[in-house]
Amino acid sequence: MTAIIFDFDGVLIESEHVSAKQISATLTRLGHPTTVDQALDAFTGLGGQDFLDAVAAHTGIGIPDGFVAARQAEDARVVAEGVAEVAGAAAYVHSLPADLPIAIASSSTTHWLRAHLDHLGLRERFEPHIYSGREHVARGKPAPDIYLYAAAQLGIPIADCVIVEDSVVGVIGALASGARVLGFAAGRHCRHGHADRLRERGVSDVAHSFADVAALIADGDPAG
Repeated sequence: MTAIIFDFDGVLIESEHVSAKQISATLTRLGHPTTVDQALDAFTGLGGQDFLDAVAAHTGIGIPDGFVAARQAEDARVVAEGVAEVAGAAAYVHSLPADLPIAIASSSTTHWLRAHLDHLGLRERFEPHIYSGREHVARGKPAPDIYLYAAAQLGIPIADCVIVEDSVVGVIGALASGARVLGFAAGRHCRHGHADRLRERGVSDVAHSFADVAALIADGDPAG
């Protein structure tokens, strides 16, 4: 392993849990009763048009009037206020060797990513390798394109990269890229059986904390 590529939402910050609560409440208010668990199952890992397509499929009648405006207002709020880190995220990133190449490969916009990295105090460590599946590649997750792009920008063969991913959608693309993939089941959105769902997609190693991530990477690194 010579580089680490991190997903962002649900790996470094608890935004998947926060988003699922808001999405379920908004859809329910707009006449489409949706539980938090249903929102997590249907939308985790998706962004941009893929997310909107999933919402339309979930309702069966398209995007409800007012839904996009409600999401935009919620995004603006959390960008301004910040979201809690996944436990141990910032400390883990700060613990990595300064010369270890790392990147973000996310379905979120770079505006969202940089704002929350600023809140965490991690932006300087990742810059300039902060990549969005909406902005840097034609196909978002579950396509492998964003991971391949991130590895290319780092100048590291994808086979020499470890990808840390929490969602089924992300894991599908990460495995297809040819990298070593660590499933991540530490966020508040990870319910009972989450690790099993990642393993069912082909992930061999699942971490339940950043201490697990460190141990799994060290165990799989001949130089470690």
